Amino acid sequence: MKKAKKPRAFWKELPILIGIALLLALLIKTFLVQAFSIPSDSMQDTLQRGDRVLVDKLTPWFGSKPQRGEVVVFHDPGGWLNETPTPEPNPVQKVLSFIGLMPSAEEKDLIKRVIAVGGDTVECHGTGPVKVNGKALKEDSYIFPGATPCGDRAFGPIRVPKGRIWVMGDHRDDSLDSRYHQTLKGNGTVSEDEVVGRAFTIAWPINRWATLPVPDTFNQPGINKAMGVAPAALGLAGAVPIVIRRRRRLTGARNPR
Repeated sequence: MKKAKKPRAFWKELPILIGIALLLALLIKTFLVQAFSIPSDSMQDTLQRGDRVLVDKLTPWFGSKPQRGEVVVFHDPGGWLNETPTPEPNPVQKVLSFIGLMPSAEEKDLIKRVIAVGGDTVECHGTGPVKVNGKALKEDSYIFPGATPCGDRAFGPIRVPKGRIWVMGDHRDDSLDSRYHQTLKGNGTVSEDEVVGRAFTIAWPINRWATLPVPDTFNQPGINKAMGVAPAALGLAGAVPIVIRRRRRLTGARNPR
């Protein structure tokens, strides 16, 4: 009779368990969710310096595009962070950030709110408001108290190219956003390909926990000009073949062979 195998000692299995946990953490960071640290005051009061936010990286894999009102993390489009020093992390921080257990300090990423998407016309003059496709945005619920919608930089009207977005910080007086980079490639807009994902919750510190929903002002009727035109265009496209067929039938009835 064979002797039953002794269970492997826990300390021998521990490296395997740690390896599996690290692999899972790396997969989650790469494809699902990643933590990011807020390095500046540009998104006050929505986000405070030092907040940790979780960013949804999964939905873009299924073709989801940035939407108006979302808070998104994106890579530096080129020249936006030239004057910002990048801190040098220690070896432990590098490992933990690589597997997604802490935000990376080396990555040149920014976080802003999407104000307009491809095909939109956006503008802001004087003390505001910001207008998207001619509709005024009511931004009191998220811009920094005391700040004006334009900050100190009026702009537009600007037509946002397809596949790009116009972004602004919630603290309009302390955010070097699309308004300040109109002389660079893209004229201040950001390519959708540069977007890492949508920030959907503040995860740390605990007393700051909150979700980051799309403000109601972006859901007001008429703001989505492209969608408003689409049904009419589709209806016209569908009607044309019907009219042509009907005219052919009538013509044939009048001119029998």
